[in-house]
Amino acid sequence: MSLANDVGYPALFGLVMAESGGVPVPGETALIAAGVLAGQGQLDLALVIVVAASAAIIGDNLGYLIGRRGGRRLLERPGRFATQRQRVLEVGEPFFERHGPKAVFFGRWILGLRVWASWLAGITRMRWRSFLAFNALGGISWAATVGVLAYVAGDAVGAIIRDVGVGALVVVAIVLAVGLFLRHRRHAGP
Repeated sequence: MSLANDVGYPALFGLVMAESGGVPVPGETALIAAGVLAGQGQLDLALVIVVAASAAIIGDNLGYLIGRRGGRRLLERPGRFATQRQRVLEVGEPFFERHGPKAVFFGRWILGLRVWASWLAGITRMRWRSFLAFNALGGISWAATVGVLAYVAGDAVGAIIRDVGVGALVVVAIVLAVGLFLRHRRHAGP
């Protein structure tokens, strides 16, 4: 067996599950890398999607449980940053009451929300059945979408890196980031 087969699936599962549970690790990056490796024939795309979706669902449920059992106490405790933690509850509770299922589903595609949505859902006492359903739908669709896009784009990304070089890609990424920042500032106003 290849190194990708021996390490790829367990690493993908561990990173996606940890990120989904609230640990800031590169879970989505692992899924992208696994999709690219599947495009190169080193991993099986269907298995990549199943592993990533399962890890996302399990990790999110662990994060929900952590949030439900101890997250509120953590946010309400006195001490450093108590005001900011209280603000999380003041904003989070009404938000999750109105938009909880959407936040759980769409949060899969938003880095900050992907890492903390499960905790916030538990802390704000979102109904577990609703959480589970939207978490599963989000995890499956996220794993399939990102995995397939990485699978399809994998050869193109490899060709660009080979032909243009990593340095040119970094320059393009910086130019795009600066352009997006300037656009955001212009639209945000004074």
